[in-house]
Amino acid sequence: MKLLKLIPDNTNLDFMRWRNVALVLSILITAASIALVFTRGLNWGVDFVGGQSVRVTFSQPPNLDRLRSRVNGLGLGDASLQEFGSPNVISIRMPLPEGGETAATRAATQVRGAITQLHPDARFDAVETVSGKVSQELLRSGALAIALAMIGIAIYIWIRFEWQFGVGALVTLFHDVWMTMGFFSLTQLEFNLNVVAAILTIVGYSLNDTVVIYDRIRENLRKYRKMEIVPLLNLSLNETLSRTMVTSLSILLALLALLLIGPDVIYGLTIAIFIGIFVGTYSSIYISSPVLVWLGVTTASFLPKDPVSRAERGPRNEGYDGAQV
Repeated sequence: MKLLKLIPDNTNLDFMRWRNVALVLSILITAASIALVFTRGLNWGVDFVGGQSVRVTFSQPPNLDRLRSRVNGLGLGDASLQEFGSPNVISIRMPLPEGGETAATRAATQVRGAITQLHPDARFDAVETVSGKVSQELLRSGALAIALAMIGIAIYIWIRFEWQFGVGALVTLFHDVWMTMGFFSLTQLEFNLNVVAAILTIVGYSLNDTVVIYDRIRENLRKYRKMEIVPLLNLSLNETLSRTMVTSLSILLALLALLLIGPDVIYGLTIAIFIGIFVGTYSSIYISSPVLVWLGVTTASFLPKDPVSRAERGPRNEGYDGAQV
C-alpha cells in the first residue's frame, strides 16, 4: 500500500523570496493588534475583573434588551450581556455585591428567579463569583506566566544554538502572542484563564516547530559551508515542510471539530489555540527563519575563530622548536 504524502520529497519552494513582503505584513498586523488591545481593550472575564457571571442557555435566542432591563431592575448594578458561542447561550456579568459570599449567593438566586419568570425553559449552566483582589492576582499571575515562558524559551534557544536563534525565537513568540490577543480584542470574545492557558499552549507549539526548523538549519550550516544563507534557509524549510504541515493540519482538524461540535465552556480555549496554531505555522516559516538573515547570519558565522587547521599547518615533530633543518 502506497503511503500518502502531502508534501512531495522533491519540493523546492522559494520561501525566502517573499520574506520582505511577509515582514511588512507581519509588522502591520502586529502593530494593529497592539493598537487594538490598548485602545479597544480586551473583554476581560470574571477571572480578571471580579464580579459575578451567570451563563444561561435558552431554547430560542432571547431579546437582549428585555432581558437586560429585567436583570437591571433587580438593583444589583449594571449587567453586561453577551452571546457565548451561540445566540441561545447568554453570559450575564454583574458587579460583585457587598456583603461577601452570602450576598453573592442571594444575588445569583434573584437573577435566576427573574430570568425564569421570563423564560421558564431557561437552563443555568454556570454561576461564577470572583472577588476583586483575587481577580487582580490572577491577572498578574497570568501575565507573569506568559512573560516568563517567553523569556525562558529565548534563553534556552540561545544556549542550545546561538544568540541570533534566541532572538528569532523571541520575535516569533512575540508575534504569535500579540496576533492572538489582537484577535480577541477585535472579536471581543471573553478573555479568561482558559485563554491564558491557550496562549501558553501556543507558545509551546511555536517553540516546538521553531526548534525543529532551527535544528535543521544548524545541521545544514555545518554540512554546506559554501552555500549562501538564503538558499540554505530555503533548503532547510523544504526539508522540514512535510513535518510542519502534517503536524499543523492534524491539530487544526481536531480543533475544528471542537469548534463545530464541542462544548461552549471551552470555546475560548479552542478558538485561541486554533488561531495560534495557524499563526504559529506561518511565523515558523516567515518570521523565525528570515530573522537570521536580518541579523546577518551567514554560513561562516559559526566557524571556529582560527581558520587554519592542523592539516594545513603540516606535521610537527615533538622536541623541536619548529626551526627548519
